[in-house]
Amino acid sequence: MLENLTYFVLAMFVGREVISKVPQTLHTPLMSGSNAISGITIVGALVAAGMVGGIWAKWIGFAALIAATINVVGGFMVTDRMLQMFKKKEKPALEAASTGERIDGQVSEAAGVKRKT
Repeated sequence: MLENLTYFVLAMFVGREVISKVPQTLHTPLMSGSNAISGITIVGALVAAGMVGGIWAKWIGFAALIAATINVVGGFMVTDRMLQMFKKKEKPALEAASTGERIDGQVSEAAGVKRKT
């Protein structure tokens, strides 16, 4: 038990040092890329919930499964939202017509510009 606690504390310190050295501009893309790897925690939680004998261990494994699932799903939602920021936004047809922009290769008549026929 003491050995496992020692590994856990050392892993916390190493993780904190590694994450603090990552620039802020790279943090979100790196975290979104690691979401697939985070799926391994779901497997570990399933093992913890299913292969132990005590009832408390099963409940703790079940709680770990819920937490790992929330982590993975939330990470993919953040990734999807981040990717939405890079998509080109299209103007609605009504707004484009009022400004006289081209819609499907023709100048809008609503802006007072007549099409060439």
